[in-house]
Amino acid sequence: MDEITIYDKIDELSKKIGIEDESGKTILEVELTDNPDVKSLNLKSGSWEAKEPWFVIDEKKKIHTLVSLDTLTKMVNNLKNLGQENFELKLEKTIWKYLPVDFGDVWVVAMDEIKNMAKSSKNAKAVQLDIEKLIANIKKKHPSLFVDLKGLYNNASPHDMLS
Repeated sequence: MDEITIYDKIDELSKKIGIEDESGKTILEVELTDNPDVKSLNLKSGSWEAKEPWFVIDEKKKIHTLVSLDTLTKMVNNLKNLGQENFELKLEKTIWKYLPVDFGDVWVVAMDEIKNMAKSSKNAKAVQLDIEKLIANIKKKHPSLFVDLKGLYNNASPHDMLS
């Protein structure tokens, strides 16, 4: 990869993450030294005080980013929170799909089921959860938590259906 392409890629990524101006972008280059165990970092553009991430071009012209431990920790926590929110939205959508009588009651039962599955698993993080199957099983075990459309339809008189 030639230097123009490397800098173009860095510019493209910078724009995606909100670093628009050149002064806010630090680019470092790794250079080999006479000692194979030591490499040198040279500031190519930006400043040592610029905000993160810093872009590092290694001796093979591969682009890396450099962030502080604090920033990395925040990123990991944000990803965890995003995953939790995504899971909760999927669970909510699936519960509503099954027409709960009381959403909160079904949510509590579902969360209890999930906690029990995690406790019974040797590796709680490795629990594979099929949300659709979970809610379908809850509906089978606790049919009173859901609206029974078939029952409503079968119990309705022909007169009710016409009005």
